[in-house]
Amino acid sequence: MKLGNTLTIIFLSIFFISCSEEEKDINKLFSIKTTHNKTKYTFGEKVSFELNNKKNLEISDLAFYINDIETKENNHLFNSGKLGIKTIKATFSYNNDRIVLKKNIEILAKKAPKVLEFEIINEYPHDINAYTQGLEFHNGELYESTGQYKKSSLRKVDYKTGKILQKVDLAPTHFGEGLTVLNNNIYQLTWREGIGFIYNPTDFTKIKTFKYKKSNEGWGICNDGSTLYKSDGTEKIWRLNPNTLEEEDYIQIYTNTSKIKSVNELEWINGKIYANIYERNGIAIINPTNGEVEAVINCNSLRKKVTQHPQLNVLNGIAYNKNTNTLFVTGKNWDKLFEIKIKNQ
Repeated sequence: MKLGNTLTIIFLSIFFISCSEEEKDINKLFSIKTTHNKTKYTFGEKVSFELNNKKNLEISDLAFYINDIETKENNHLFNSGKLGIKTIKATFSYNNDRIVLKKNIEILAKKAPKVLEFEIINEYPHDINAYTQGLEFHNGELYESTGQYKKSSLRKVDYKTGKILQKVDLAPTHFGEGLTVLNNNIYQLTWREGIGFIYNPTDFTKIKTFKYKKSNEGWGICNDGSTLYKSDGTEKIWRLNPNTLEEEDYIQIYTNTSKIKSVNELEWINGKIYANIYERNGIAIINPTNGEVEAVINCNSLRKKVTQHPQLNVLNGIAYNKNTNTLFVTGKNWDKLFEIKIKNQ
């Protein structure tokens, strides 16, 4: 038995080594070559691609695909659709095998985001112990979601005084994240627990829960009046079906130079997504169709205007007040809520 086991192990080892070497050999023989052999291209740029048959070997049935959609041309003009990673795939027959090669490229925004300034309209008191994760006005009232294990909550707040008018605490094992209000329901995310909660906004009765299926974490959430948008801590913002809460699609957030990771709290304002970026004291204004960062609001000065203390953390929390046409922003463990107006939009 010992000899048999030894022979089996030797056979399997040879098999796996052989497969690995064969795969390496394929990559030595063939590759996908793109324009200037770059991996990053600008929106509106034409990208050509071809099979680099390094030893001019005999192949047949060559086909190219972009994100699994076959293309008859060996070039593509990326002037529509979403920004982000695109997969170019080549399939062909060689030596009686069907070979599949892939190469990822990134499509960047065409121009740099505009930098916007703001003016402070008002300053209001804010709970210094609130680790703010979500902020939103609904029917003129301000709702807030706070985080940290054993400290997370859902609140309704008098924004002018900072007084908590209504509050429900989350279970100690749940870390609260973003919130939004759609169809007279409050949607609140949790961080790593993989679930969200739906509440009645009047009495904070929990109606039901929902699970994340394609995104690992919950960060920020907003809505456009019919569809929910959810960030997960990466460069992705997911579009959720409002009825099933299934993650149906996503955009990737890009500037003209790179993707923007750690997209956090979200707010829908006049057809755009306003987003906090974790550990950056600014707000990105994002095109929800293609993921382009069209502008950035520089909020560096705000953090210096709040009480400095050991628990002070980053800017987080964006709420648009339709009645005043102004933004309300705060941060994690900030003792002020700022009402601001964009100056050069």
